[in-house]
Amino acid sequence: MSQEIAVIGSPEFTTGFRLAGVRIHEEIHDEEKPDELDGAVTRIVERSDVGIVIMNDDDLGNLSRDEREIVRTSVDPTFVTIGSGQAAGGLRAQIRRAIGIDLMD
Repeated sequence: MSQEIAVIGSPEFTTGFRLAGVRIHEEIHDEEKPDELDGAVTRIVERSDVGIVIMNDDDLGNLSRDEREIVRTSVDPTFVTIGSGQAAGGLRAQIRRAIGIDLMD
């Protein structure tokens, strides 16, 4: 059963999660390098102990097309993107996709 929460992102993005006690699995030092970001997503998807992956919404644009599709459609692990570009409706849709129901209805 997947129990870990993973965070992928820059040191600036991951610091708050680290202070909250979340173990940081992949820290990206140059978000502009698609290979580094793509590799982090691939490594996390291959892990069986990670159930939720948190990423910065702005990093989606730096992913390759294939990795972006994995982030958008993966259920186990479930990717949750947050950040300046995240609208409330987007997070609601991600939660609905992850658990299969809309809690607000």
